[in-house]
Amino acid sequence: MEPFTSALDWAGRIRRREVSPVEVLDLYLDRVDELDAGLNAFVHRADDEVRAAAKRAADQVVAGTDDLPPFHGVPLPIKDLNPVAGWPCTYGSAAVPPTPAPANDPVVDRFLAAGFVLMGRTATPELGTISFTESAAYGATRNPWNRDRTPGGSSGGAAAAVAAGMAPIAHASDGGGSIRIPASCCGLVGLKASRNRVVSSANLLEGLATSGVVSRTVADTAAALDAISGPDPLSWYNAPPPDRPFAEQAAAAPGRLRVRYSTTAPMGIAVDPACVAAVEATAAALAELGHDVGPGDLGVPDPSELVTVFTILWNTGSARVAGLDPDRLEPLNAALRAGAEATSSIAYVEAVLAAQDITRTLVAHVTAEADVLLVPTMACLPPPVGSVWEGADDDPTTPLFNCFPMAVFTSIWNVTGLPAISLPVHQSSEGLPVGVQLVAGPWQEGRLLQVAGQLEQAMPWADRHPREDRATPAGPVG
Repeated sequence: MEPFTSALDWAGRIRRREVSPVEVLDLYLDRVDELDAGLNAFVHRADDEVRAAAKRAADQVVAGTDDLPPFHGVPLPIKDLNPVAGWPCTYGSAAVPPTPAPANDPVVDRFLAAGFVLMGRTATPELGTISFTESAAYGATRNPWNRDRTPGGSSGGAAAAVAAGMAPIAHASDGGGSIRIPASCCGLVGLKASRNRVVSSANLLEGLATSGVVSRTVADTAAALDAISGPDPLSWYNAPPPDRPFAEQAAAAPGRLRVRYSTTAPMGIAVDPACVAAVEATAAALAELGHDVGPGDLGVPDPSELVTVFTILWNTGSARVAGLDPDRLEPLNAALRAGAEATSSIAYVEAVLAAQDITRTLVAHVTAEADVLLVPTMACLPPPVGSVWEGADDDPTTPLFNCFPMAVFTSIWNVTGLPAISLPVHQSSEGLPVGVQLVAGPWQEGRLLQVAGQLEQAMPWADRHPREDRATPAGPVG
């Protein structure tokens, strides 16, 4: 059996009784046994429980149960930021006890309703704060394409698992780029949906954060979005429902669109030539597909204000974490929490209102200029493992600023709430994945998925995955 098979392909084979959910699960658990010691993608396994769930799924197929859900029997790990009943949820932190969670996060319930078999928990940096997946509690997660490089973060464990063929698809989440950055680092598809599109326990970080998946195909991503998106009658906010399922939209032609592209990063951050080349190649492919393609710009009126506003919101990431002992936080998150505690409620609300003002300006600019905006996912290639901590001894907040080249093109769309998708269209000269990012107007995930589907055909990546003999031996974090 091929571990790089897509989730929907597995689901189809399971429904046709060509393979059992138990066999599929065992394939991936064996891969975890073989590979994860060198990658450190998983932080919790419950193999006996997981095998029992796969057996129940197999029994339903044998019984001829009608109307099996779309991903029936397909394994999927959950990131260590979202509770699963009976499993510990430590948020990547030694400051959170490994106490079994009393209930599922709402998005976990959606995954279960879609038929997924939950196969364990994947690594995240402490509280999901940085775009490297490294923590004092669990160590560093490494990139299957080159173990000296980071898989990105904060969904780096999820991306490393899928890229290495240890899972066919994985839950991920994104508050500043944490789906798209690991997707770019690991050669995967990663969609951040519109604000409040995906079910959540709360409007986390004022709606900056949302769940999703990392996968190998646009079809898997679209079908997973159908599974986890609203409406949620218990939520304060819901994005308007789509006219038809995202899986159907992804399979349709988008028509001729205005596509504008930019490789100029806010704040004057230099963009790696490989990231520029990826955008240029994608722009050429979109023009060949018949779209109206031309240069554009991001339209960020004041990047420094955007950073200030984002930071005030980001500082609150340790709020409402069950069992958290603030005295045991890593220095970065201790400093961010102190910054949050020093911010008055008036200053916080002013930051929220400023974020809304910035959103109005940016969304008006993007939608007036283009149907789809094309930019790099990251301004850099996947950095070396451990490099995020450079300068942290002098200033504990330095790691957050070290992430700017990774997040400068992604965090904007968390503030605006616009949907954005990273696609693995390119590779650097040393063989590292390089993603590009497509951004569309409010609630236009369907349009993004349509264009992504076109690019998947024009610039295919399905057969591109890391060879295990290409990875360097894992070593300690420097």
